[in-house]
Amino acid sequence: MSDTTIREYVSTDRRRESVDETATEQETEAEGERQVCPECGGSLVADEARGETVCGDCGLVVETDAVDRGPEWRAFDSSERDSKSRVGAPTTQMMHDKGLSTNIGWQNKDAYGNSLSARQREQMQRLRTWNERFRTRDSKERNLKQALGEIDRMASALGLPENVRETASVIYRRALGDDLLPGRSIEGVATSALYAAARQAGTPRSLDELETVSRVDKMELTRTYRYIVRELKLEIEPADPEQYVPRFASELGISDEAERQAHTLLQGAKKAGIHSGKSPVGLAAAAVYAAALLTNEKVTQSQVSEVASISEVTIRNRYKELLEVDDAGLFA
Repeated sequence: MSDTTIREYVSTDRRRESVDETATEQETEAEGERQVCPECGGSLVADEARGETVCGDCGLVVETDAVDRGPEWRAFDSSERDSKSRVGAPTTQMMHDKGLSTNIGWQNKDAYGNSLSARQREQMQRLRTWNERFRTRDSKERNLKQALGEIDRMASALGLPENVRETASVIYRRALGDDLLPGRSIEGVATSALYAAARQAGTPRSLDELETVSRVDKMELTRTYRYIVRELKLEIEPADPEQYVPRFASELGISDEAERQAHTLLQGAKKAGIHSGKSPVGLAAAAVYAAALLTNEKVTQSQVSEVASISEVTIRNRYKELLEVDDAGLFA
């Protein structure tokens, strides 16, 4: 290739680059002009009801007949909106396929609401069977489907919100992706993920509560939880006893005054440093019991023990310590 040809190629490339830069500058300038009023330089406001773009200062109509990208129907409540909507549910981490696959409904009816014939029902049942088989393509997806089902079951039994279930599902997916499951049960890792997610979200549950709804014992749960936290480098703060108080107070039906008193007792215990090395569940239960006594409400140790899933001996020991700290603070 000659030097002349090379120079021609270079000059052509430079011309193309200059043309592209000019076009980009023109688009940027046009975009800037569209964002300000051409008459007075004021800011533009979009009137979606009329499909117009007007100046907020002088009222000049800059653009008309704007395209409405919303639905063509109207709805006045959530149920009507759900019935008219033609889009699917958002993706979720709580399903092994993130909710992107297709489900075949169990109602044996066609699009017009008419019942299917016997032959069509048999065909639909075969399609449902094959659809379920295709949704889990390999062992890893079957593992994930079983684990996420366990997480949802336990979270429902413990009354945990949806954000905790989402977080637990993400933790389990990370553990599965990092190949941390060999040598450990699916139920153990799923329970550990739920326990960690509940603590991260500020709605902790005790190990005893998780053991009642899980299919693994407390020792395996503790061992697996420590392993998952260490390997995934999860940042989980120590459980705060005050986080348990609202739930215990609600289940026992004590007043707001007693609940506030329980928070005050726990705050005094933190300042005195007696909470270190003690179970946060035991401290919270003792604070609720002591607060009920101080506000003259009838709550027995056995009731608190049943709600908090701890022994009455622990409640007696802890509530005496809390009252001692409270008395010391009053006479200081």
